[in-house]
Amino acid sequence: MAYIRAITAVAGYSLYRPEVDNDSIDLGIVSRGGTGKILSPRLELQLKCTARDILDDNSIKYTLNLKNYNDLKINALVPRILVVVLVPEKITDWLKQTEDELCLKHCAYWISLREMPDTENTTNVTIEIPRSNQLISDALQAIIQRISFGSLP
Repeated sequence: MAYIRAITAVAGYSLYRPEVDNDSIDLGIVSRGGTGKILSPRLELQLKCTARDILDDNSIKYTLNLKNYNDLKINALVPRILVVVLVPEKITDWLKQTEDELCLKHCAYWISLREMPDTENTTNVTIEIPRSNQLISDALQAIIQRISFGSLP
């Protein structure tokens, strides 16, 4: 959550948190106003965090619970994405802090599962997220901008 709060603040957006996570939504991001045809565009996120070695040269492979997969692939009014935050194995390595910097180690990756196909799996689905889909403040601004013009993330 700290990672998402930091990039959202830098991007200039606000966060909201649903009281109950029935729809696999941990956090929502909202932009005030806007320049597109949709004012105050929103984006909802399902957050996952892992220290497992799931990186290859081009992607990360994350095993997602089937309920979360099904909740994220629907055609919801507010677009939804899966965000996987990678962290070091040792919790003491997650954060570096000095008088000059606050550094959160590793990064997050995002993917939209909207309109993904149904699966015959009964418990989980392995999702492949391109490593180019790093969730940084510039990328978040680009996603929100697309939503404000009626496009998907």
